[in-house]
Amino acid sequence: MKHETLTELNAERAARRAVIVVTDVASGEQRLIKAADIAADPLHAELDKHLRMGKSSMIEVDGRKLFLNVYAPTARLVIIGAVHISQALAPLAQSLGYDVYVIDPRTAFASPERFPDVPLFADWPDVALPPLNVDRYTAFVAVTHDPKIDDPALLHALSRDCFYIGALGSRKTHAKRLDRLRVQGAGEDALARICAPIGLHIGAVSPAEIAVAIMAEITARLRLPADAQPKAKSAA
Repeated sequence: MKHETLTELNAERAARRAVIVVTDVASGEQRLIKAADIAADPLHAELDKHLRMGKSSMIEVDGRKLFLNVYAPTARLVIIGAVHISQALAPLAQSLGYDVYVIDPRTAFASPERFPDVPLFADWPDVALPPLNVDRYTAFVAVTHDPKIDDPALLHALSRDCFYIGALGSRKTHAKRLDRLRVQGAGEDALARICAPIGLHIGAVSPAEIAVAIMAEITARLRLPADAQPKAKSAA
């Protein structure tokens, strides 16, 4: 790999921006494609598919063998609320390779005993969230059922390009939440990004089952193309 390519690659990775290095196996020629440039690239369909899957592999195009080396940031999961669902959700997400963070100002909930091996922030969202640098490789869930905690956290998430935002609550609860967020300046396009009721509809009842439903929805959002996403749930 040429020095300038390596330098550019390292800069993108340090900024948590995905890149793909395409190598012509026969000639050794390489080019680096940033995530923002994939849509305009002649190989955009293959590049998009491999980036979504986070997998490097060989492809053949017009008789040429090309190796796609995918560099995608580690996905993050930010959980607002150190509740029972979170106790099941955090280790499940970790087992799937996510870096997990739990935020809850209520120290009785956000304790190391309840969340071993999980970074905890016993602060209000406006204090805890900015240092985490929520980005497009971050999934974000709000599960406290407390507007004083969930609402400012959701407003923060909506101001970022995270790939998934979900919030716990019934359709009626979510409709009231949307009204509160509108009053605080959230637009309709932003509000439409919130997945609620949270999780795929699998009949989940227990905290562990709800955690599975949430991670299934997050995985679908991360891995599937836009036209294959599960049907959006109405907040009506």
